[in-house]
Amino acid sequence: MLDNIVIQVFVVALLTDLATGLGALPFAFVRHPSVRWQGIASAVAGGMMISASVFSLADQALRRGSVWEVVLGMLAGAAFVAWIASRMEDNDWRIANLNTVDSRQAVLIVVTMFIHSIPEGVAIGVGYATGELRFGLLLALAIAVHNIPEGMAVTLPLRAKGVSLWRCAWYAILTSVPQPLLAVPSFLLVSVFKPLLPSGLGFAGGAMIYLVAAELIPDSLRSCSRQETAWGVIVGLVLMLLITSGLGL
Repeated sequence: MLDNIVIQVFVVALLTDLATGLGALPFAFVRHPSVRWQGIASAVAGGMMISASVFSLADQALRRGSVWEVVLGMLAGAAFVAWIASRMEDNDWRIANLNTVDSRQAVLIVVTMFIHSIPEGVAIGVGYATGELRFGLLLALAIAVHNIPEGMAVTLPLRAKGVSLWRCAWYAILTSVPQPLLAVPSFLLVSVFKPLLPSGLGFAGGAMIYLVAAELIPDSLRSCSRQETAWGVIVGLVLMLLITSGLGL
């Protein structure tokens, strides 16, 4: 019986991961984005990330732990992304056909969203560990649907830089790999992982907010007007808020 549940947890978590790649599909028709479009896309992606960080991650974290756990987690997440960014300045890393500057931003986006996915994988395992399989399945379904706009948030700035659709979908799926990897261990070791959820959710939120403030918004301001940047952030924030509210996340 336990083996069957473990298999179900892994398969369901794997499907939530693959759902992230669906976020790339709406951009199949965007082939030659203008510089202005790149700026707007970065702003919209930033708004989506801020919304997910504040209205989903931080909110869920505060329901599960103290404000200090969440605050320390957010500060640690921001510090981690800042450290990654500083390390990358000394390396000539490239992704696809992007230049060094654009590759740096792409790597930061993938790494940050990867971090964001860690507590979601833990949440799936903990959800199943409650003993209510229906609850675990519904939670995983909500995360899977939630992953689609997150895939859009990953794809937006990459596609705007000219990265191919298939690569965008692959990077989006890569960011959610922690979900199938951590769901089963979390299910089997719920007493170990459950207390880490508040700080983990805060960590992911802080990492995403730092990325938006340090990379996406400045990139947007270089490519389009301040008004377009502001409206892009607002549209992205509202879009993600509507989705997370609709899912009850």
